[in-house]
Amino acid sequence: MTETAKTPADFWFDPLCPWAWMTSRWMLEVEKVRPVEVRWHVMSLAVLNEPKQDELPEEYRELLKTAWGPVRVCIAAEQKHGSEVLGALYTALGTRFHNQGLEKNRETIVAALEEAGLPAELADFADSDAYDTELRASHKEGIDLVGQDVGTPVIAVPGSDGEQIAFFGPVVTPAPKGEDAAKLWDGTLMVASIPGFSQNPPPRPRAPIVP
Repeated sequence: MTETAKTPADFWFDPLCPWAWMTSRWMLEVEKVRPVEVRWHVMSLAVLNEPKQDELPEEYRELLKTAWGPVRVCIAAEQKHGSEVLGALYTALGTRFHNQGLEKNRETIVAALEEAGLPAELADFADSDAYDTELRASHKEGIDLVGQDVGTPVIAVPGSDGEQIAFFGPVVTPAPKGEDAAKLWDGTLMVASIPGFSQNPPPRPRAPIVP
């Protein structure tokens, strides 16, 4: 890797998850202060929770009914227009879902697509299983790196020995900026690179602090 090359950081997200949203905003800060380039990938809370549907609280099962549409639109956008469109689409969706508190409906998705410079008709895929095979494959690629007991986001970077270092989260709120973002990145990479390190995250705060 040359001095000017950036380290790729693969980031798997579900646009429905507020914690992934906070971590993604931190990663955009990391890009400003470290030679890192985020590469976005889709994972799915709906797919993740399929095996344990009967164990979930009713409220969460209802929430997951709204989870298919956004990820299906994201994977359709990637399949039709390339993975490079995912960052802008995720930002447009996440800003509406988490910062503005808008409904996760077709109108909101169409507005996000238009902001990201993508065709509004991609919203049709919210109710289509046309790319579910690709969605499940993208989800599996990310979750297999960390195991089924965690959620979104998953981040993976190349280690010094060429092996991929992958970890869940970190879950952080509010998203740190500037040098604080850099310090968290450096520390996360350090602990994740230790052989045998196991994640044991503490209980989350009651709600993410979204600006």
